[in-house]
Formats: sequence, structure tokens, C-alpha cells
Amino acid sequence: MSWSDTSTEKVVLVGCELKSSQKKIWFKQSSLSLEESIDELASLATAAGARVTGRLTQQRDRYDPTFLIGKGKIRLLKTVLKQNKANTVIFDDNLSPAQQRNIEKFLDCKVLDRTQLILDIFAYRAATREGKLQVELAQLNYMLPRLAGRGIELSRLGAGLGTRGPGETKLETDQRKIHQRIYKIRKELEQVRIHRRLHRSFRKSVPVPIVSLVGYTNAGKSTLFNALTHDNTLASKQLFATLDPLLRRLQLPSGRKIILSDTVGFISKLPATLISAFRATLEEIGESELILHVIDGSSSGAEQQRGAVIQVLKDLGVMAKPHLEVFNKTDLLSHSFRPTQGRVWVSALQKKGISTLLQRIDELITDDPLVQAKFLVERHRGELLSRIFSRGRVINCDYRNNQVMVEIEAPRSFLKKIEAQQIKNK
Repeated sequence: MSWSDTSTEKVVLVGCELKSSQKKIWFKQSSLSLEESIDELASLATAAGARVTGRLTQQRDRYDPTFLIGKGKIRLLKTVLKQNKANTVIFDDNLSPAQQRNIEKFLDCKVLDRTQLILDIFAYRAATREGKLQVELAQLNYMLPRLAGRGIELSRLGAGLGTRGPGETKLETDQRKIHQRIYKIRKELEQVRIHRRLHRSFRKSVPVPIVSLVGYTNAGKSTLFNALTHDNTLASKQLFATLDPLLRRLQLPSGRKIILSDTVGFISKLPATLISAFRATLEEIGESELILHVIDGSSSGAEQQRGAVIQVLKDLGVMAKPHLEVFNKTDLLSHSFRPTQGRVWVSALQKKGISTLLQRIDELITDDPLVQAKFLVERHRGELLSRIFSRGRVINCDYRNNQVMVEIEAPRSFLKKIEAQQIKNK
């Protein structure tokens, strides 16, 4: 059989939730409810270019080792597929290689799981050489244990969901060749990591703190990135609109400069293969002095999404770093909020709360801290006075005959330069 193009591909979504007494047995259950998780899966399918025509859910004491869902449900699923004239099934849970083969054989259609769908979207969205390599590595690692008995089926995947990336280049599915390709990609990505380390070494020689934006996909990170940096980076409502890291310099109210980094959005049940493949990209988070966790404050699932991001940050081992939670999209709320110790409320789209956020970032950056100092400057030294006024917060300014006593708060590195210049010109 052949499958249609993704623009018209009809899919049925399937979700299976364990009863609450059994959830603790299974590894890392999603914090989303079954309905919320299926809604998110529908958004993912739509982002991949498919049309969702049906849904099927089930609660069980344990997953069925053959079909994940029960035998009665798998028969019902076959009927639903026929009724909806659908040709693809997407499971919200990750399927074992054996389960995927069993379901495909029983239904005689294409079967994907959540991981494969996310990988497919990433393959479509990756724009840079690095991003494409990272996605391909994740896809190959996902494909490798699924090769047994799949040679004919894989060669028939001509188009549609789950076939982008390596499939488009007609990559041989022979295990030896895939291992060779994985080895080659890892070597290339290692060169990327070395290149990044060199860049970071250069940045450390001229210390500029890194502040990383992290958050659930579609929380508005790219819009906030644009609002802070006055950039015009792609900001889209599509899931995973940003895959490749973006770095921009930004001057804080104190005059200090930072590097702002925008990263790939996280999601519930984020595949471990993706976290591993995107290690080179996510290393920037580990080098950050401050992490801005962007949360969609208008979402009914904000707390669940917050929990999913925190879990990924724990997996990356960066939870010990200073955090600031930025609740975005206040323009969609009917009431206002005051910033608290660890939270700021903004509307990145309307650029509301941006000045407050910048001030909080200034307060939380400990590298090159803000200190107060007094300088007695000759009035004719206008250029030096202009530098002091532009880079520091003036606390007091007292004009005394031909001199000016300036009391300012500014980054320590800047004050040392002014002090050195004063001594030099004495």
C-alpha cells in the first residue's frame, strides 16, 4: 500500500492512561491528563501537516505487551480507521518495536508513536546543518532497534508523516550502514561541540554573562527574545518553531552587556533520544549564569507545562542554576499580577513588563556585580563624564567650581576602567 502526502494525510489518535494506582510503577508518567495529552498530540499532528479525523482513549491497569491497548480496543480502532477513511494511527505513548510491528500487521496501516511524530516535525523544521545532523542522529537511534523484520515496510514509506529526514535520502536500512552513519554524525557533532567550546572560551576571556530562555513549546520564547533584543527572529504559533540556538547581545539598564540565548522548546514526554542528540545545543543552558523559564500564563495547563520543563532541566543537571520564571501572554488575561521574588509577568507581544524583567535580570546577574563609587572629574573632560553617565546609574551629581563629584552605580569592571583612566590622567 502507499500513503498520501502529509497535506492530506488523515490520522486517528490513540491514548492509553494507566489507572492512578499503577502510575507510580511506570517511568516518568506525563503530568498532563489523558485529554490534555491527546489535545497536545493533535496539535503536534497538525503541525506535521496531518488532519486528525478521530480519537480513541483507554484506561488500563497495565499496558498490553502486544498492542499497548486491549484487544477489544484494537478491533474498535480498526473500525474507526475504516469509518474515518484514515490511513495512519498515532499513539500518544511510546511503542516498543514489537508493539509497533504487531499493530501495523493487525491494522494494515502506518503506525507512529509520539516520539516518531516529534522527530518528524524536527526533521521538517531543522534549518541549519547542525540542527539537521542532530535530528538525523535521533531518528537513526530511534530506527535502529526497529529494523528487525522491517526491511520491506521501511522501503515502502514513500511519503507522509514519519518519513522525513533520513528517509528522504533513501538511507539504507542495513544495520551496519546505519551504525556507520551514526558514527559519522557523532564525529561531526563533536566538531560542533569543540567549535562551541572555543567560542565559549573566547567569550570567557572577555566575560559576558549568558542568559538562556527555556520553556514549553509555544510559550512565546521567540516573541520574548524579539522584545528584549529588538530582533525580528521568526515568532510563530507553530510548535517547535525554533530548533537552532539563537544568540544576541543585550544591554541591561545598568549598562552591563549579556548574551541572550533562545533554545528549542520542551514538551511533555520529550524523547530521550532528542535530549541526547541536542546535547551540543543544550550545552548553552549549562553555561548560563541565569535561566529564564518562560511559561504561558494564559494556558490552563501552565502548571503541568512548568513541571514538564523542570523535569527536562533536572535531566540536564542545571536546576542548581539561578532561575527566574517569566509568565508570558498577560494580554490574554483579564487580571493583572505583581511580580514576586521568583516570578515576573509580561506580555512579550505587547512589550508590557519588559522593563521590569530587564531590571530583575540585572539584579540576578552576579558576574561583574553592580557596585557604587564616587569620582571627582574635571568639568572639561566631557567625554569621560558622558561615558560615566551612559554606563552607570547616577545616584548623585554635585558641581564644584571646575569639577564634578559623581556618585554612580555601575558594573565593577566598568568602574575599574574609569578609575584606571583617572589615575592615568593625573
